[in-house]
This record gives sequence, C-alpha cells and structure tokens, in this order.
Amino acid sequence: MGHWWHTNITEPGKLPLLLALSAFVLTFAVTRTITRLIRAGKGPFRNITPGGVHVHHVVPGVVLTVVGGFGAVASGRHGATAGTCAVIFGIGAGLVLDEFALILHLNDVYWTEQGRQSVEVVVLTASLVLLVLAGFSPLGVNDVSGAEQQSRLSLVVSFAVNFCFVLIALFKGKARMAVVGTLVPFVALTGAIRLARPASPWAKRFYRGRHRARARSVLRAYHHDVRWAGPRRRFQDLIGGAPDRVPLPPGREP
Repeated sequence: MGHWWHTNITEPGKLPLLLALSAFVLTFAVTRTITRLIRAGKGPFRNITPGGVHVHHVVPGVVLTVVGGFGAVASGRHGATAGTCAVIFGIGAGLVLDEFALILHLNDVYWTEQGRQSVEVVVLTASLVLLVLAGFSPLGVNDVSGAEQQSRLSLVVSFAVNFCFVLIALFKGKARMAVVGTLVPFVALTGAIRLARPASPWAKRFYRGRHRARARSVLRAYHHDVRWAGPRRRFQDLIGGAPDRVPLPPGREP
C-alpha cells in the first residue's frame, strides 16, 4: 500500500489534488446537510442575515477559492503548503459550486427545480477530478505512447481529432458527454456519431430537411429522457434534497 501510494499519488504530485477533491466532496456534503437542517427548522443552524442581508455561503466560498487557488499556484505540487492550499481551495470550490444555480440565474433558486443544476455540476466536477486522479488527461493525451510524444505532429493530431469529437458532441446537445470526452476519447467519439438531440444546433442545421432523421432524433431523446429522468431525479434528491413543490393555481390540482 505504501509503495502504491508513493508511486501513484505522492511522486506524481497528485496529493494536493486528492486533498482538494476530498475537501470539495466533504464540504458539499456538510453544507447540504446543514442547509437541509435549516430548511427543516432543526438543529442550532440558522441563515446568516446581518443587517437583514442574507449572506449566502458562496460569498466565503469565493474568498477561500481565491486564497487557496493563488496559494496553490505559488506553492507548487509538493510540500505542506501545497496541501494546505489545496484543502482551502477544495472547501471554497465546494461552497461555490453548491450555489452554482444561484450564480447562473442570479436568483436564490437553491430549493427549486433550477437548483438541481448545482448538484449536477458538483457531481460532474467530482467525476472529472476522479478521472484525472486515475490517470486520464485532457483530450486523451494519456493514450499517446512515448514514441508519439516525441513526434509533435502525432501529438497535435491526437489533440485535434479528439477536440473535433468533443465539439461535435457539444453541438449535438450532449454537453455531459462532451465534457467527459475531454478526458475519455471514447465517450467523445460516441457522442459525436450518435444522433443529435432535437433542440441542438446540429439538429437545427442538418436535420432541417431530413424529416426521418429528425423524427428518429425526437423519438430517441424521448425514450432516453423517460428512461433516465426518474433515476436522475431520485439521485439528485438523495444528494441535494428534493426541491420545493410549487403550488398549482386553483382548479389545476392534480
């Protein structure tokens, strides 16, 4: 275990990244637990409202992210200072991304349907960092052999080809696959060759006169959403809590 830890974590300088990821996930979990207790009116925790102004936890999160980020850049990848700055950065990032939806909408949507976007971003961020810790590199550089690394042309071509796959997947409305595809080329390739989502820029441009392709795109998107919408909502509710139910107008009760 000690040899594995030194070879795969300490020597490559991945310990700060591991500490940042651990602090990020732990901060998000603790923050969600506290906010859910506040929402339920349980425990000693309360919203911070000095002078009647609700101070969201994204505010100290931004400060910690800035301090930890600049400290990490200045301290390198080794040593106690690097680890400390990584933890500070992870805590700050956890606080900030927990309220990503608030920043995106410029409105307090924490317990609304839009607030689910914060959970999605946190899960995606943690997944990408885990991939980096596992040895994956952006745009599939980890798949390039030593001989290919000596050839700049091969390296540039590897970057360019996978980057094209990432862009195509993005234009086809597959944002998650595009992001993950920057680290796992096979995912980007899969997103690039599959049918685009019906509302994507790709579908609007290339499926305009192809009624059969557009119909297949709508049908596939429908089946995909029906299949995964329920599990995705339950997973998000488990992690971040269920959003508030908006009361229907009179006469519209289910």
